[in-house]
Amino acid sequence: MRNLLHALTFLLHAVPAADAEPARLEDFASADPARAELGHLLFWDPLLSGNRNISCATCHHPDFGSSDGVSLGIGEGGRGVGPARTSGEGSDRIRKRIPRNAQGLWNLGHESIRVMFHDGRLEISDQFGNGFDSPAEEWLPQGLDSILAAQAIFPLIAEFEMAGNVGENEIIGAVRDRIDYGWPLIADRVRGVPEYGDLFAAAFDHIDGPADITIVDIGNAIGAFMAVEWISVDSPYDDWLANGVPLSDAAERGREIFFGRGNCSSCHSGPLFTDQDFHALGLPAFGPGRTRRFDPMPRDVGRMGETDLAEDAYRFRTPSLRNIAVTGPYGHNGAFSTLDAVIRHHSDPVASLAAWREENARLPDAPWLADVDFAVRQDRFEMARQAAMIDIVSVPLDNAEVADLVAFLRSLTGATVDERPFGKPDIVPSGLPIDD
Repeated sequence: MRNLLHALTFLLHAVPAADAEPARLEDFASADPARAELGHLLFWDPLLSGNRNISCATCHHPDFGSSDGVSLGIGEGGRGVGPARTSGEGSDRIRKRIPRNAQGLWNLGHESIRVMFHDGRLEISDQFGNGFDSPAEEWLPQGLDSILAAQAIFPLIAEFEMAGNVGENEIIGAVRDRIDYGWPLIADRVRGVPEYGDLFAAAFDHIDGPADITIVDIGNAIGAFMAVEWISVDSPYDDWLANGVPLSDAAERGREIFFGRGNCSSCHSGPLFTDQDFHALGLPAFGPGRTRRFDPMPRDVGRMGETDLAEDAYRFRTPSLRNIAVTGPYGHNGAFSTLDAVIRHHSDPVASLAAWREENARLPDAPWLADVDFAVRQDRFEMARQAAMIDIVSVPLDNAEVADLVAFLRSLTGATVDERPFGKPDIVPSGLPIDD
């Protein structure tokens, strides 16, 4: 029934739509400069990771459009950044790939953002009395001032992202006891760096000294930084929308397809080109999956993992398309490396699935994980279940139309995409080396 409703919704809206609303600077959260500068340093500091060897910036690097340039990244235990990041050696080698593609961070400070992560496991909500519905439920601490601040503290306690493997440090051990037990230990590390104590006292009125610093303050500082560092509303499309400056001929044709018969805007709507809803695209399956504790199969059921509703199986959050040309690979698992390929998948998912090959996945070398990387694809029943849930309706496109849509998506790249307000710091207060 859900698939039928999605198809009917598509048909009802399959008429030329108005262009996206403009993205205005006044629609973004303001941030105190001192807090943003403090968050800038924390974002780049490996001190916040369990083994002090990875930072937020490792997987959300400006050189790769605020992502990492691979399908499934290498978290704790790797070395380097982007496609060149290695998987470790000997006892230090990684035990698992990051289950999902590292999302770009563009425009997450926009006032319309209400849900985050590929499966929407963080939402603005009053359900638990702390402002959010999150994996920490009632244990998420009070006082996080935005969904971006709340988002910032979860990778810190994720085993294969930043916390480290069980037995390696006190933070992951505490998290295994209860999800929120690791955060005070991270805050205690920050308190032990004198420069951070001074910076927090200068940025927050309620902080007089290091002893007052909590994970909430850390999250609020990182959230303030992310809100201002990754704003991008100066693309050629924005210039066309606001000032009538013509797009290229190909981009203009692509715009007409996007908002017309292609019906791309039925999901990629609003100023950020996302409805923040969840859809099943039937992307080629691979990787370890974000599995649930009782599920022995390396699959990813998407939104269903959070809602426990069968109708949400294999559905993932619609990504924003702003700066999409610099944040590939695409999809919740990075199945497609090019805009051309992901557009063709939307146009004909069945044909795309048949044509996809394992070598299309952009996976950093880790031979010891080979048995897991594509294991799910050997289960024909699971593959049939995923294919049956596809809820997008094919819109046939010829090669020229695909090329025009690519041109339009490239027109959503900001003119100053490579000019970030803060950029990479020379050093961080902990003195730990910065990934570059």
